[in-house]
Amino acid sequence: MTNVGTRLPATIDDVEVAGKRVLLRVDFNVPMRDGRIVDDRRIRVALPTIKALSKRGARVLVCTHLGRPKHGPEAAFSTRPLAAHLALLLDAEVGFAADVVGGEAEALSHKLRDGEVGMLENVRFEAGETANSGELAGKLARLADIYCDDAFGAAHRAHASTEGVAHRIPAVAGYLMARELDVLGGVFANPARPVVGVIGGAKISTKLGVITNLLDKVDILWIGGAMACTFYRALGETTGTSLVEADQIAVAGPLFHEAQRHRADLRLPVDLVVAASAEKGAPTRVVSWHEIPDDMMVVDVGPETVRQMSATCYGAGTVIWNGPLGIYEIDDFAVGTRKLAEAIARSDAMSVIGGGDLAAAVETAGVADKIGHISTGGGATLEFMEGKTLPGVAVLRGDS
Repeated sequence: MTNVGTRLPATIDDVEVAGKRVLLRVDFNVPMRDGRIVDDRRIRVALPTIKALSKRGARVLVCTHLGRPKHGPEAAFSTRPLAAHLALLLDAEVGFAADVVGGEAEALSHKLRDGEVGMLENVRFEAGETANSGELAGKLARLADIYCDDAFGAAHRAHASTEGVAHRIPAVAGYLMARELDVLGGVFANPARPVVGVIGGAKISTKLGVITNLLDKVDILWIGGAMACTFYRALGETTGTSLVEADQIAVAGPLFHEAQRHRADLRLPVDLVVAASAEKGAPTRVVSWHEIPDDMMVVDVGPETVRQMSATCYGAGTVIWNGPLGIYEIDDFAVGTRKLAEAIARSDAMSVIGGGDLAAAVETAGVADKIGHISTGGGATLEFMEGKTLPGVAVLRGDS
C-alpha cells in the first residue's frame, strides 16, 4: 500500500513534554442523546495518551469535534459534557474553555500547570476548521508548544486541527494513532497468510475502493450486507424488495468477473435471511441466494454462509473485517454478524476489525477483548484500506 508503508511518525515518547503546552487532537465524536454520552469508547481509548502526557508534566489542552454543527456554536454539540466525563475518567479536574481560539482558550492554555488537563469547545464551531483555514491553524498553534494527534478517526480530513496546525509547531502522534498505523500498516505490508477479508455494509459505492484494493491483498474476500444484493442483480438474479444500488449494478458485474484475474477468491453469501420488512419482530426465513422472494428483503446472511465464512477464518493467518453482515441494529437481524465475530474471536488469526458500526456490533457481541485490533476509525479506516494517503498522517511524517 502507498499510504503508510513501514515508516511511522514520531510519538510523544520522542519529545520532551515537561512544562510544555501540548495541543492534543482527539476524536471524541461520541454518540449523544439528550445531552448524555451513549458510548464513551472513543474517550476511553485516548486515556493512555492523556495520562502519559499528564504524568510527564505536560500541560494538556484537548481539542475535538463533535457532530456536524452547521451554523457556528450549537448547544447540542458543545464539548462541555465531554470535559465533565473526561474528568470522571481521569479522577481529576479538567478545565474548560467555552471557545476554541478566543479569550477563554488563551486564558486556559496559560492557566494550566504541569500535569493538568483542559478542553476546548467544539473545534467545528469555527467555520475555518473544515476549510483548513490558515488563520485558524495559526491561532490553534499559538495555544501550544507541541501538537499531538491522537485522532486517527479524523486523519482522513485535511482540517485546521488535523493537518493545518501540524505545519506550524512540532507535531507528533499519540499512542492511539501510533498503534493504528503500526497494526494496519503491518497487516497490509506483511500479513500472516492466508488473509481473509470480509466487507459488509449497505452500499457498494462506499466500499468500491476497498474491494478493488483488497482483490490483490487478500486470498479470500467475502462480500456481505445489503451490498451483496447489488452483486446478485449484476449476476441476473432477483432480490425482492432488498436495498440495491441500481446505478452500481453495471459496476458490480465487471468487478465480480474481473476478480478472477486477481489474487483474491471473491465470494458472495450462499444463503440469506429474509423478512417482509426491516422491523423488529418481523417473521424471517432462510433462502438460497437465487431464491429471494419478490415480496421480501434480505436482512442478514444465512447459517450456511456463516459456517463457510467461519471455516475460512479458522484457517486464516489474518482476518480483516469491515462492515456488518446484516441490519445489526435489530437483534433478530444481527445473528450473522454476531456469529462471525464469535468465530473470529475463537480463531488463531490476527484479526483487525474496521471502526464505526462494526466496532459497536463486536462489543455488543461480547468478544471485543478477543479481537486483535479494533480500529477507531470509520472513514479513515476505509480510506486506509483503499490505499489512500491520509492527510493527518502525512503531515506527521513530514510528507506534506
